Amino acid sequence: MRVQPEGITSPKTSRIAGVIGPSLRGLLGDTGPTPPWDDSAPIRAELFGVERLEDHARSLAGAQVVMPGVRKGASLSKRLAANEAVLVAAYRDIAEAVGLSETITPAAEWLVDNFHVIERQIRDIRADLPPGYYRQLPKLAGGPFAGYPRVFGVTWALVAHTDSLFDPECLCRYLRAYQEITPLTIGELWAVAITLRVVLIENLRRIARRVIDSRAGRHAADAAANLLLGVDDTPSQSVETVLPPVGHDHFPDSFLVQMVHRLRDQDPRIAPALAWLDEQLASQGATADAVVREEHQRQVSSSVTVRNIITSMRLISDI
Repeated sequence: MRVQPEGITSPKTSRIAGVIGPSLRGLLGDTGPTPPWDDSAPIRAELFGVERLEDHARSLAGAQVVMPGVRKGASLSKRLAANEAVLVAAYRDIAEAVGLSETITPAAEWLVDNFHVIERQIRDIRADLPPGYYRQLPKLAGGPFAGYPRVFGVTWALVAHTDSLFDPECLCRYLRAYQEITPLTIGELWAVAITLRVVLIENLRRIARRVIDSRAGRHAADAAANLLLGVDDTPSQSVETVLPPVGHDHFPDSFLVQMVHRLRDQDPRIAPALAWLDEQLASQGATADAVVREEHQRQVSSSVTVRNIITSMRLISDI
């Protein structure tokens, strides 16, 4: 993905365009509108206990309206294929990092160590939910999941409010509470386990994408820092040559955090680079301490969620 960021074209910034540009394009995210359920944020909401989950299920049942008759609806198979492609790319990226003896995050370690579990889940989904059967499931008439099976919205909410940690008793109580208001069909109940796997794979894809982007951000920061510091006996470059003007781009936290680690406590001669870093942070409404803290919290929460997903996948297969 050798795409130069828009606007970095002047001679002063041509060097950094070749070093950082490829990573930043992916880090800045896809452009264009996407459905609310199809963003890059992990499927994670306020953590509910079982009684509050039951209340939420009743509320959800009263709010969800299905389309009349049998509708084809939107396809989950294409999304599943896209998710598989992202997860395979993430696995290869992490495996490459391990092969180069690079440090990886706990979430990345969970993903690469348990990739065989993920592959099995994807195979099971394809085998257990044929398109013909999927078309028979009641589809939602409105909301962010319009056109998707009602059971998809039901399981999505469960995953979000349990941080992807599956518990059989909790699931049963959640579904019973839902059906106190609106009964589900036998077909929907049969599809719960498969749909739960679909949502878990979706959530894992989102975190895997963050793992890839975070590593790309750190690599981009290292490349810039190496030029600024003159690593490996190469002449150091000026800030104007290496980095774009302050506020020119919105840099991801992983890039900024790595720059903080590399540039702080260095020789005073790189003071212009430190000034650029502080000004860039200020332009994004942040401070060095804040982005370091937020990046650390993001890594911790991602690790917990990936662990929960893998644990849930194993348990669903067992029962």
